Amino acid sequence: MLSLQFLITAFVVVIAPGTGVIYTLALGLGQGRRAAWWAALGCTFGIVPHLAAATLGLAAILHTSALLFNIVKFAGVAYLLYLAWGALKSDGALASKAETGTASGWRIARRGALINILNPKLSIFFLALLPPFLSGNAGTATIEMAGLGLVFMAMTLAVFLVYGAFAAAARRWILGSEVVMRWLSRSFAAIFAALAGRLALERA
Repeated sequence: MLSLQFLITAFVVVIAPGTGVIYTLALGLGQGRRAAWWAALGCTFGIVPHLAAATLGLAAILHTSALLFNIVKFAGVAYLLYLAWGALKSDGALASKAETGTASGWRIARRGALINILNPKLSIFFLALLPPFLSGNAGTATIEMAGLGLVFMAMTLAVFLVYGAFAAAARRWILGSEVVMRWLSRSFAAIFAALAGRLALERA
């Protein structure tokens, strides 16, 4: 059930830098506020499959099946490396563009969703995070988990929108320097590559 303890725990988890935060910041700095908000929306909806898996008990299967876990994991690793490569390319997915020339909003959101969908640890995370905050009534457990998950999603979207707005505001100060933008692209590429390496080392 919803409680102050859950809200505090969820907030701490949401504000911690992760792949979704990095992606949103990269889009905000590179392409502006609109792109960052699409990124935030995509990352948020990328949570839905994992929340559903945890609610329906499928996350336990993912946790116990090393083969399934590794298939999803290495798909996620490959996708993060693709994003790292995109950050380095002048015309890549995270390339700096004028705000009027940003990539399609749906395309940005789809990439953000895939970042979370292809992270198998999220299902297991929800399976660990949500049950301690349930009332203990088996008859309402599924509804309670879904409700807590929706609150978590709402908090994720709100925090990511704020991150995106700050990144877009900072963009105006750095956009005039090609050197700064080039180093930012390299930095984001290195971060995505490092996150891919960390995900590759994760175990079910």
